[in-house]
Order: sequence, then C-alpha cells, then structure tokens
Amino acid sequence: MKQILDYNCTVEFFVSPFLVREWEMPEKDGSKRETLRLDLVGRSSDLYKDADIVIFNTGHWWTHEKTSKGKDYYQEGSHVYGELNVLEAFRKALTTWARWADAKINPRKSIVFFRGYSASHFSGGQWNSGGQCDSETLPISNETYLRPYPPKMLVLEKVLRKMKTHVTYLNITRMTDFRKDGHPSIYRKQHLSNAERRSPKSFQDCSHWCLPGVPDAWNEVLYAELLVKLYQNQQQQLQQQKRA
Repeated sequence: MKQILDYNCTVEFFVSPFLVREWEMPEKDGSKRETLRLDLVGRSSDLYKDADIVIFNTGHWWTHEKTSKGKDYYQEGSHVYGELNVLEAFRKALTTWARWADAKINPRKSIVFFRGYSASHFSGGQWNSGGQCDSETLPISNETYLRPYPPKMLVLEKVLRKMKTHVTYLNITRMTDFRKDGHPSIYRKQHLSNAERRSPKSFQDCSHWCLPGVPDAWNEVLYAELLVKLYQNQQQQLQQQKRA
C-alpha cells in the first residue's frame, strides 16, 4: 500500500494471479495437494471491493505447466478434475469473478477496469526450455509477424459482455505484441546462480518488461480512460443541474 497524501489518494496492490483462490486439498496420507478453486474468488477480494477505482488482471500464470496441463489441479466444491482444458478452467474462473463483481461492487461508487494479457516473445523454446529474446533490439513493424489473438482474451471478452457491472477493458494485448525488444532477457538479475553464470543465455526473461518501458504505455491508456470518465461524469452533472 502506498499513500499519496498531497492528493488524498491510496494505491494498493493485491497479489491474486488467478483471481480465484489457490487451495490445498488434504490427502488420505496426511499430505496436501495444491489445487485451484474455480468457484471461489481470491481471499483478498473484500479488501478492495469498495475502492473508487479497481483494476483487475490475470493471464500469465495460466500458461504455467501445472495450469496449462490441468491435471488433478482444478477444483469446484469438493470435486477435483482429473483433467480440465485450461480455456474451460479460465472461463469458469472468470465467470466466478464476474458473478462476484456483479454482486459486490457498487457501480455508482467504483470504476472497474480489466487489463488484458500482455505478450511474451520467446524464440526457440519457453522460459524453462531455452527460449531467448536477448538479441531483439527493435519492435515488430509488420503486423504479419504478430501472433494470433490469444484465445484466453476471447474468453474474457465474452464474459465481460455478459456482466451487469460495466467494466472498461484495457486491451493491451496487441500493442504489447509489437514490443519484442522490451523484455529484460538476460539482464533480469544482477546476482546469477552458478548454473546461470555457466550458461546465461539459457535463463532469459522474455515475458516480463523493462522499466521504464512498455508498462508505462499501459498507465497512459489507463490515465486517458480516467480523463474520459471524468469528462462524462461532469457532463452528466451539468445535465442534471439543467433539469433541476
């Protein structure tokens, strides 16, 4: 949490990478198995439901091995799916989040945003199998080389259309796809492990972003949307004054 006293403003960041709840399922031998409860929102949800501006995001963690394979991991109630397609699990999770937002967020008080999924640019493998981006120094300039629009974001858009609560979608997916040059690559860490020192190019971060960099453009998009909403509210107040 950060307080900006000059503007009577508090900014809070809550870590909830799936928006739904990470869980532990007890096993018969006394051990616990990690699962993801697709039917429960994250535990911190009550802490931000009354905020003036709420910005949601999920995406990257759904590409990790455990979530993408979906074997003995996704749970609803007491049922753990032996296998569930990640897109269906993503849809279920977003539907749970959407129902919570419709029930708990007051649209007269809170402005709600959902920021989309940002692109990664691994070449020659993923983050854990030799994927690289250290040689990228220029953005993509030809749209032909952009990847197809992620299916997860199509799922998100469909869920948003069905909500009662108005959610402004900050679609940064395509704009970040151009910036293959903006990742930390081999420079993400100052202190490397022995394995990383022996083969630094095998340990690259091509899914996060350098700062300053691409995320600053996301902030500008958010700021522009807030200005639009401020203008719209002012116009509504003027119309109400005229009618009075």
